[in-house]
Amino acid sequence: MSAILTGRQQDDLHKGILDYLHSAGFLKTYNQFKEEVPRMESFEPDVDKKTSGLLAKKWTSVIRMQKKIIDLEQRLAQALEENQNMAYLPNGSAKKGDADWLPNATAVKHRLTGHRDKVNALAFHPLYSVLASVSDDSTVKIWDWETGDLERTLKGHTKRVSGCHYNSNGTTLATCSYDLFIKLWNVENDYQNFATLRGHEHSISSVQFLPGDDKIVSSSRDQTLRIWEVASTHCIKVISPHDNWIRSAIPSLDGRFVITCSMDHTSKIVETSTGEVKAEFRGHENSIDVAYICPSHVVPALKELIALKSPQNAPAITDPSLAFAITGSRDKQIKIWDARGGQCLHTLTGHDNWISALVFHPNGQYLLSASDDKTIRVWDLKTGRCTKTIADAHDAFITSMSWGRQAINAGSSEDEKRLVNVLATGGNDQVVKIWLPKRSG
Repeated sequence: MSAILTGRQQDDLHKGILDYLHSAGFLKTYNQFKEEVPRMESFEPDVDKKTSGLLAKKWTSVIRMQKKIIDLEQRLAQALEENQNMAYLPNGSAKKGDADWLPNATAVKHRLTGHRDKVNALAFHPLYSVLASVSDDSTVKIWDWETGDLERTLKGHTKRVSGCHYNSNGTTLATCSYDLFIKLWNVENDYQNFATLRGHEHSISSVQFLPGDDKIVSSSRDQTLRIWEVASTHCIKVISPHDNWIRSAIPSLDGRFVITCSMDHTSKIVETSTGEVKAEFRGHENSIDVAYICPSHVVPALKELIALKSPQNAPAITDPSLAFAITGSRDKQIKIWDARGGQCLHTLTGHDNWISALVFHPNGQYLLSASDDKTIRVWDLKTGRCTKTIADAHDAFITSMSWGRQAINAGSSEDEKRLVNVLATGGNDQVVKIWLPKRSG
């Protein structure tokens, strides 16, 4: 030790050890240590001395420093990866780079604060740089995601607001709540609440416009799906495909089907016109909180994955709009399914906690997942491998994630527009984060 520490440093270390042993009640060891180090015979613990609690302080500071180093190393590796990818893009290809952009730890453009409780769901306006967020604080907030400004707060629900969705032309916003109501807001008239839909008998989990915008589908803890007619605000169909809380119901792109997921550990594809269950997915060991019918643009990548991993299980693809389904569960797993046969084709494993949100990249090559482990993971759909992990994407559980893709003015003329990908995430930390390519800033 003499070659490493000076005499004064040795004395400080010995005093720190003695102080710790005394405060922890190891008096026998304390007295023996004093005997073995003659210079310490006169040492007496004193809470006012600088050596008091020194060893514990040093220990915790080292751990904090190690965590910071690990975090900085991850951020550096991701930044180097981004720079390396940019180096391969030819001159003038920034437009392509934005179209294929994936988020990284340095891509947070805005940190939107204002909610007083956890954020539950997010929805991008289909035409403008507007984002809706809903929260346990019973409010809906409307943001300009490009500037980070809060435009307005909508008050009308009396309990947790659990879901939100814009119709296809962005004229109406639908929200649902644990107060048993679905509310419709007129976007073009300062978001005035013009209708309230009543009928569910327990907390409402999700609300979505069906293609065509004339109907809405909702899911609830009352174990039902309800289909509503927007014009009359009447419930026109009640479907009961589960015997437990239905966590969400998301329609297919053509509206013929919805995919449900439930706390009964199953997910199902239901025909909207008849209420008939067309496929059932069993295999998760806990509640399924998120499920989607995979859109057609990701089918080629998934076909390649299934052929690579288990060619004998690859389904015959006759209808790309209903080829695969994907689910995320509290068992920490993401599963890819044959949407017609109900067979599990592949499992993505990597998260350390509940899966809370899934989104597909517009280029059809990647899946993004968010979890209560506070990370966002990027999965290559062709190989099934996790290619990127964004650690500590939020300071608490990540509850929601939404992908937008919109035209942004790159110059002064109308012709100088380019497509920009944007990602929004919300969490138990009451924060909404906006992730954008740096070049769009």
